Amino acid sequence: MLVISACLLAGFSSAVSSAVMAQAGTQAPATPSADDIKQRERELEAIRAQQKNAVELQERLKVDIAAIGRNRAKLNQQLIDVAARIRDIETNIAEAEARLLPLGAREQEIRDSLDSRRSEIMEVLAALQRAGRRTPPALLVRPEDALQSLRTAILLGSVVPEMRVRAEKLVADLDELVGLRTSIAAERDRMAADRDSIKDEQTRLATLVDERQRQQSGIEKNMAAEAARAIELSRQVDTLQGLIAKLEQDLKSAAKAAATASRQGVPGAPNGKPNLGALKDPGRLSPAVAFASAKGLLALPVNGTRIRDFGGSDGAGGIEKGVSLAARPGAQVTTPCDGWVVYAGPFRSYGQLLILNAGGGYHVLIAGMERISVNIGQFVLTGEPVATMGSTSRVASILAANASQPVLYIEFRKDGTPIDPGPWWAANRGQKVRG
Repeated sequence: MLVISACLLAGFSSAVSSAVMAQAGTQAPATPSADDIKQRERELEAIRAQQKNAVELQERLKVDIAAIGRNRAKLNQQLIDVAARIRDIETNIAEAEARLLPLGAREQEIRDSLDSRRSEIMEVLAALQRAGRRTPPALLVRPEDALQSLRTAILLGSVVPEMRVRAEKLVADLDELVGLRTSIAAERDRMAADRDSIKDEQTRLATLVDERQRQQSGIEKNMAAEAARAIELSRQVDTLQGLIAKLEQDLKSAAKAAATASRQGVPGAPNGKPNLGALKDPGRLSPAVAFASAKGLLALPVNGTRIRDFGGSDGAGGIEKGVSLAARPGAQVTTPCDGWVVYAGPFRSYGQLLILNAGGGYHVLIAGMERISVNIGQFVLTGEPVATMGSTSRVASILAANASQPVLYIEFRKDGTPIDPGPWWAANRGQKVRG
């Protein structure tokens, strides 16, 4: 029996021994094995393939952009479409990660249960060994082998009656463990494919954004000087309302955008309903839908989890004037509505701040990004990419709360006063408006 127990314990200890050796600082053999060499060769081939694909993608993008030329509508539509695909892939990855959490927890739970029942399992496998005269499989290293052996033994009646109930319980646990491992592997494969896809889409988007800004700089000759002037003005005020007022009064491009927003007026709403069809025109130069009429239609600017809401505590004794979303590092930020950019740059404790004049006395403020990719005076469309998140939070009030993820802050204002943005957000993905 001691010999049998030693054989059985080997199955449990083999997976642990390598980890113990690593913790003890045991060094790997100096000479790599043939398997190690093959693995490295495969990794190098994969890297070469990725580099080749990246070069080919860049060449295709150059051809696509050359075909677009200075057709603003086509460029806008490509930007919106690619940004939408990126956000959809981000959603898929987040959903896969959420599905993996309970699967991983359940797998560990079953493994802990099997480990705690080691003596009982030894009896069952010892009976199997006596009946089949073969060494029992390593249970936790290859649960599939143990499962097959037990199933065969039960079908052939090799397990004695008093062991059958325990063997069947062990089979059920192993069956679930194998199923969980299969599900986890499938989820990880899907995530890997999504991550590959998002890299290609991000490369495409970066190229399109560069082209958009290059064309914009050709229109607005003094963009750099205007941006510097905006930063200078931002240092002269302490409040967001003061910043908006000063920009739209003293800064040429912001004043022009504000005047255009006022002059365009509010788009008509036939039958009292917004004309969503107008959002399909990527060449428009003014809002397709009046901001006040867009309640229940707007998409959040970034995929994420809401951590603070309008009217709640800001953690410093005050009241929240907007909403905060914990996002993925590097997540894509898009515009929730049509509007003119009246500010794009750093401001006080908000980090990077983007302010849109949405017309009708409404302003949309978005803060906390790492990089903004639009300029003051630019008109942007619903769903158009305007910024990307960093790897950590950049808004001071969120930093104080020790948030582990980058956080985006969104605030709506009407005639200078913060308002609850809740009524504007779409309830689900199907209701959101996109250009």
